[in-house]
Amino acid sequence: MTIVRRFNNQVPDIANIFDDFFGGDFFNAPAARPNRISTPAVNVMENEEEYVIEVAAPGMKKDDFKVEVNNSVLTISAETEEKNEEKGEEEGYTRREFCYSSFTRSFAIPKNEVDEGKIDASYKDGLLKIKLQKRDEVKPKPARMIEIK
Repeated sequence: MTIVRRFNNQVPDIANIFDDFFGGDFFNAPAARPNRISTPAVNVMENEEEYVIEVAAPGMKKDDFKVEVNNSVLTISAETEEKNEEKGEEEGYTRREFCYSSFTRSFAIPKNEVDEGKIDASYKDGLLKIKLQKRDEVKPKPARMIEIK
């Protein structure tokens, strides 16, 4: 067995470039599918009132997303389709390209903590934001004074 040391620095060495080029599927290379969506980055936050899930998906439209809750599982999915056609009348050619991409992310929702009827989603400036309201009984209650008799 041979141990090979690879450096993950900013400038790839020539051997790694050739390994990546000849060792992989050329048509699956990132340059061959520049508009492909990978699984987007997700932030999950919690405060006293709610859970907030943020999905970074720039370049998409609100209608590309589907958000659903089923059996205490929140599923976020998106699908995009891009068609591009180019015609050269004088040269006598037509070129068509299609690009389909999708992703799905699922999150288990704390069954006794979240009110499934109070889940809101909005999309603005490349950020899908989903707010899951906590049930009133799990929200922290302010301290109250008890009268001594």
